[in-house]
Amino acid sequence: MINGPELNKIKGKARSNVLLFFYGKGKKSMKNILIIQTAFLGDVVLATGLIEKLRAYYPATRLDFLLQKGNEALLKDHPQLNRVLTWNKKQNKYKNLLQLLGPIRKQKYDLLINLQRFGSTGLLTALSGAKQTVGFDKNPFSRFFTRRYHHDVESGQHEIARNHLLIASLTDEKPARPCLYPSPEDYARVQPFKNQPYICVAPTSVWFTKQYPAEKWVHLLDALPTGYNVYLLGSPGDKELAEKLKTTTKNKAVTNLCGQLSLLQSAALMQDAQLNYVNDSGPMHLASALNAPTCAVYCSTIPGFGFGPLADFAQVVEKKEPLYCRPCGLHGYQKCPQGHFKCAYDIETEQLLAVLALTLPVSGNLN
Repeated sequence: MINGPELNKIKGKARSNVLLFFYGKGKKSMKNILIIQTAFLGDVVLATGLIEKLRAYYPATRLDFLLQKGNEALLKDHPQLNRVLTWNKKQNKYKNLLQLLGPIRKQKYDLLINLQRFGSTGLLTALSGAKQTVGFDKNPFSRFFTRRYHHDVESGQHEIARNHLLIASLTDEKPARPCLYPSPEDYARVQPFKNQPYICVAPTSVWFTKQYPAEKWVHLLDALPTGYNVYLLGSPGDKELAEKLKTTTKNKAVTNLCGQLSLLQSAALMQDAQLNYVNDSGPMHLASALNAPTCAVYCSTIPGFGFGPLADFAQVVEKKEPLYCRPCGLHGYQKCPQGHFKCAYDIETEQLLAVLALTLPVSGNLN
């Protein structure tokens, strides 16, 4: 077994010999590849960069993807994938995991790429029967992988670069951006909302301390310039909060679309927005995958963890002054550990408006 970084350092003929030893005679031997990412929505979006890179280097290879049930709509009819497998983690978690083992072993994958760092998928990887397996060393079962790499959230690397480490030896050194593929039907569904300039706001997050407070969103909605429709985006579970924002704000151009659009339809709408206001959450990564203009509001977390926005126009807004307790965790909490939530409440509406001003022509203004 060889550690991943050691393989990446090998150059020239020696590298070719090592790759031949591990993978056989090049692209012809790489007939089946499975990517595993069963975490949150945003993690799946960021993993799509691997799909793009592998498809570019192995155009004839079968590419499959395993994700958790509930996220499969992200990859619906994905043109670069052959099959999407789902794991129901919320009911009979381990029984459902073991039921996946049969189809995976039957496929006889040449390469299995596990982006998850937890034991469940590590065990699945170890028992997969794949000729080669690669993943991160934090996975408890990584000792059974063919290659393993260190995943370091303090390195300053973006997650797409950390993910790319797993395939750099098979492709090149440059990570590919995440990419999603809304269908023509998805674009047709949202076209009626594009009849005049608009702004999208995705106000929620799974984690309380990553979510800009409702009253702060209302302040922004009140202050937005006239001439823009404003669409609130989210899941059916976000509808109640979004409706509260709509009924509280003085802005009459706000429409609550939570629960009315699929993930890909939401992404298709975000793509042509003047600006997308998002938390450090899944919708931020949707914007990255469609290269949609992004204003990402960071409360308890920081971009330095490596999960920041990737669009050509992307700005991060956060508390101006350092805060002794920030960041308080990688993912966030269901309540502020200190009880004050100053990392969110100290962000000023003017900071968010300043980002919108950057998207306007030089002669434009916010009046």
